[in-house]
Amino acid sequence: MRYVRYIVLGFVALMLAGCGVNNIPTYDQNMKAKWSEVQNQYQRRADLVPNLVETVKGYAAQEKDVLTAVVEARAKATSVQIPADIINNPEAFQKYQAAQGELSTALGKLLSITEAYPDLKSNQNFLALQSQLEGTENRIAVARKDYIEAVQVYNTELTTIPGRWWASWFYPNAKVAETFTATPGSEAAPKVDFNKSTTGN
Repeated sequence: MRYVRYIVLGFVALMLAGCGVNNIPTYDQNMKAKWSEVQNQYQRRADLVPNLVETVKGYAAQEKDVLTAVVEARAKATSVQIPADIINNPEAFQKYQAAQGELSTALGKLLSITEAYPDLKSNQNFLALQSQLEGTENRIAVARKDYIEAVQVYNTELTTIPGRWWASWFYPNAKVAETFTATPGSEAAPKVDFNKSTTGN
């Protein structure tokens, strides 16, 4: 009789698995992995900023306001407290997104002023940093896109049947996740024109 019970339980488990009962934790883990990559790429960008600012300062110290804005935006972006539940916390998520957006804007202004300094544009250190920044911005765009897609899959599972049933029965703590809002230009990395950057005026 005991063996029959085990067989029945095993059969039920297989049936539940086949019906998608494991989808929610699977999608949740994938979403969190994508979110970690977003954070990694934002941190990578923040790490580039000090050297970039110092290099620009050496050729364009008079652009104090722009340089200060970048430094302050970086400080704000890196000081934002990131709670463990940030992807389920609308307020914290929006605060994080806003801080990163301010840094993106400040960096865009910084790159735009370099056009007025041909010596800076030909500096090898600046060109290397600029190239790394462009690559990082592209990675951020890809990481955000991957995260948005993972959230869509996860949230859809939580809000449609049979996922809603599985959530209510087996995963009552599962919550709809936050995603990036569609702000103008946020889906694309800031443009860095290397052709212009490597030529004189």
